[in-house]
Amino acid sequence: MNVEINDYNQRQTLLDQEICNLLAVAIDKFLTDAESKIWHSHPVWFLEGNPIVGYSKQKPGIRLMFWSGADFEEEDLNVKGRKFKDASIFYTEVNQVDEAKLKRWLDKAKTIQWDYKNLIKKIGSLDRLK
Repeated sequence: MNVEINDYNQRQTLLDQEICNLLAVAIDKFLTDAESKIWHSHPVWFLEGNPIVGYSKQKPGIRLMFWSGADFEEEDLNVKGRKFKDASIFYTEVNQVDEAKLKRWLDKAKTIQWDYKNLIKKIGSLDRLK
């Protein structure tokens, strides 16, 4: 696990640490070609410089967000972004994380991508990469 991400996880409550650690290990396992780092204060994984998935602590719990998740057609990713193509799910307990679903979403994240890497250059316009 990335050292910065481990540090982020350790700053959470014990319950949230469990969720964050499980997510980080699973994402690392299923996105082996991804680069991970702390980006905008929370853990994010990138493929070829494009943000794919990340998580953060928010009031409702740990938010797992997929940058292109709105196009995954997954019922459980029911928190949709208003402006972009992101979709999320919140976890409040570690047993809510379904690794089979997480793997399916991560597989989709590899093949369904919008170009967030160049969003600023394109003045807020998103193009489909895959």
